[in-house]
Amino acid sequence: MKNGIVWARIGASVLAVTAVLMVAQQIDGASNGWRSSYREQSLNMRYRAVTGTHNTAATQDLYVRHNTERVLKVGAMPTPWVLRDSRVSYVGGDIYSLESDLTSVRDPPNPAMRRTSLRNPIGVDGGSDVAASEAENANVVSPNVAQSEGLDATGAFEMDKTFADEVQRRLTVPPADQLLYGSRLERALQAKSLGAIANEYVVLVDRNQNVQALFIYFRAKADDTWRMVGATPVSTGLPGTYDHFTTPLGVFEHTPRNMDFRSEGTLNEFKIRGYGARDMRIYDLGWAQGERGWGKGGMSQMRFQMHATDPDKLEPVLGIRHSKGCVRIPAALNVFFDHHGILDADYEARVAAGESLWILKPRRDPTPWAGHYIVVIDSAQNVRPAWSPLPDGKARSQFPAQGDSAD
Repeated sequence: MKNGIVWARIGASVLAVTAVLMVAQQIDGASNGWRSSYREQSLNMRYRAVTGTHNTAATQDLYVRHNTERVLKVGAMPTPWVLRDSRVSYVGGDIYSLESDLTSVRDPPNPAMRRTSLRNPIGVDGGSDVAASEAENANVVSPNVAQSEGLDATGAFEMDKTFADEVQRRLTVPPADQLLYGSRLERALQAKSLGAIANEYVVLVDRNQNVQALFIYFRAKADDTWRMVGATPVSTGLPGTYDHFTTPLGVFEHTPRNMDFRSEGTLNEFKIRGYGARDMRIYDLGWAQGERGWGKGGMSQMRFQMHATDPDKLEPVLGIRHSKGCVRIPAALNVFFDHHGILDADYEARVAAGESLWILKPRRDPTPWAGHYIVVIDSAQNVRPAWSPLPDGKARSQFPAQGDSAD
């Protein structure tokens, strides 16, 4: 009898242990399944974010919720906001990973910040899944159609006629000054190791207070002389007031890494269309070191853009400084740049590779000689040249009280 009780207890213990082991296996299986499901879901989320399009439109509101889906990654965060301002613009199209902290900024000023484009898949298990070669190639300049296909440059020189037909605010620059500014452009490019640029358009801006002009240049070969396509009056940064920067000098690449956007054409609190009429394109050139025009001066980060301005109140006074640091251009020049893709080499290359970029219009007529760069110089002119006259007295007398604070 006692032996039977003992064996019964042993059997019960064995059954209990077996049951525990079976439950443990089920839990482990469920856990593995959950982990697989979580990873698949995370990777699917990441894929949708990588392949999704940027649908955020311009707005006068300071902050706008960005539509790009969040990406899960240890050590990085997506930026969920678009900040629409002439100096600061955080856009969630890219992810940045700081070595010492979790943070997210647009083209960060901190050199310790490592940039990873959404075009490069990011693994959910950590930064080791990022392809180093792709990260290194993120900033490679894409050739335009003429450069990649070796097109003859004859057609490129005919753009001056198109410019004359489509842009009303033009400057008649004497041949000697055209050559002079061509040499200044070349020196600025050489200073950035870009002296071999050819077979593409380049935009040059002279921020000097006595000039305030924009020029479009082209040359077929690196040893050719730069030839001017056209010139217009512009307005650059006017120092002396809080939050106003002197327009930064340098060579600025125009690329979808700093995605352009379009104006809604609405009036701000000063009844001014700071970015111009509806649908005008804002050319975003990213972060730049700008000289503060207030207080004790010094340098700090500003968001650098080129854009149209209020067509009724501010465009008539182009030719004098009155922006907060950006380059204000005529509306007709904005349309000319936009329709012909004068600076859209990188944008068009991505479209040709299969990307969908909402900023580009379907009925555009892109030139095969599209460029990549906007160059800003200061010619140090002490006297205003005759070919760059001041706005007339009537236009200046009607300049609105808050005209300098429009962008």
